[in-house]
Amino acid sequence: MKLKITPLGGLGEIGLNMMVFEYDESLIVVDAGLMFPEDSMLGVDFVIPNITYLKENRSKIQGIILTHAHEDHIGALPCILREIQTPVFGTPFTLGMVRYKLEEFGILQHTTLHTVRAGDSLTLGQFEIEFIRVNHSVVDGVALAIQSPAGIVIHTGDFKISYTSAPGMMTDINRFAHFGHQGVLALLSDSTNVEKEGYTLSDSDIGENLNVIARKAKGRVIIALFASSITRIQQIVNIAATLGRKVVFSGKSIEVSVHIAKSLGYLHIPDGIEILISQLSEFPDDHVVLITTGSQGEPMSALARMAGGIHKYIKIQNDDTVILSSKFIPGNEQAIARIINNLFRKGANVIYEKISDIHVSGHAFQEELKLMIQMARPRYFIPIHGEYRHLVLHARLAGQMGIPSDRIFLIENGQPIEMDDQQAVIQDRVITGRVLVDGKGIGDVGKSILKERRLLSEDGFVGVTIAFDEETGIIMYGPELFSRGFIFENQIGHLLDEAKCVILEVVEDLPPEVPGRLEKIQTRITTALKKYFDFAIDRHPVILPFILEI
Repeated sequence: MKLKITPLGGLGEIGLNMMVFEYDESLIVVDAGLMFPEDSMLGVDFVIPNITYLKENRSKIQGIILTHAHEDHIGALPCILREIQTPVFGTPFTLGMVRYKLEEFGILQHTTLHTVRAGDSLTLGQFEIEFIRVNHSVVDGVALAIQSPAGIVIHTGDFKISYTSAPGMMTDINRFAHFGHQGVLALLSDSTNVEKEGYTLSDSDIGENLNVIARKAKGRVIIALFASSITRIQQIVNIAATLGRKVVFSGKSIEVSVHIAKSLGYLHIPDGIEILISQLSEFPDDHVVLITTGSQGEPMSALARMAGGIHKYIKIQNDDTVILSSKFIPGNEQAIARIINNLFRKGANVIYEKISDIHVSGHAFQEELKLMIQMARPRYFIPIHGEYRHLVLHARLAGQMGIPSDRIFLIENGQPIEMDDQQAVIQDRVITGRVLVDGKGIGDVGKSILKERRLLSEDGFVGVTIAFDEETGIIMYGPELFSRGFIFENQIGHLLDEAKCVILEVVEDLPPEVPGRLEKIQTRITTALKKYFDFAIDRHPVILPFILEI
């Protein structure tokens, strides 16, 4: 009997993290992440992994284990739990965020959540899982030591190795070394920052840089960051307390995460420091620190509304210092740049990662990745969590650390690998892919819908309305044409007039006695107008004919 590992998301891409482990009739799922839509996914809210494989093996599933509270690891959970009823295991802060999400989706009462802590062990079917504390950009992150009869697999989750982290936040290198001494069958390691040489920046250095900026600020200090960055929020609260400034939290997601972190004891705010946003006008500008959302340029975030001048309580002004304390996620650069430019236009002093060290990554750099390999000393190595180039570079790094090339496996989503202490073999692909979520619809938007949306956004549409007499087949109304996103009708009105002639020619060619006349008219109008607009104006609008009988 061999251990089977199947990635359903997160390999060859950033986000959608989901890994399946199987031994005999036992199956566990690690993480259930989403991905935010790419530019081509018009109107899509988010993307989740295809879980056909889980549905086909639902009788084996023992539970879903979550490594930490970021959306790319927990965001797909509500959609998946609608399809598959199974227990969910996670650390206190992770499950705090999950509870909030499940309550929003109306399925919390139907889900069984089990709280675990770093150092705990859990038995699920043929698996025994130990939770190992790791340092990341969110509190309560864990790696997993997954033991099966085939051997021990280390799944790092997202991690870095920092020696300046807050107490209880440091990666437990002793535990990784312990399992390395016991013998690790396979190491599945985070590849996100493999391109970065050296070590991640110190958390304490970032805190000191923020402190210096806040001390120099003449007016309000506005700091935008990820809502889950509780350690950074604690640093900012401490700085505000030292400088005698009040703290305001703005943005729904950050208010939720702060509430959860305070209730669990992960965030400590001195009495009298926190005020409501409605109380801002009661304090001088140089006595306020505002912690908000919108560091990625989200269009309706608090920071975006400030930059656009439409925030209910905050109008950006001279002497405001705005800090974007986060990494620019690829794909968000234009939206972030737009907000930064607007903030500058309104007189703010804007500080971001390209001009100051005010953010530290939660993902290990090369030297930390090497240390993880040294500690685990795995028989097999599988790079995970990253685009394909990240996986390739991490595989090369493992080779430099002495792991033989035939024991390094570069797999992608849907490629299972079966292993024991004798050999590891890649198996035939299983069904995987991306499922688009648009509003309440899950998977009902596919390539054809996206193509239609793209065409509508780029070329607009032309609508045609004609009504025929049901008995005689004579035109009773129309043809009337209207367009959106195509042309200004008052500028090129003759174009639509000539298009009416094209439509009338189609109708004349199909007398009333022709079988299936209306369907044929509809098809021919679409074809004829496409050809006409292509010839006349070299554009290709979507044609929408509405043919009626009255």
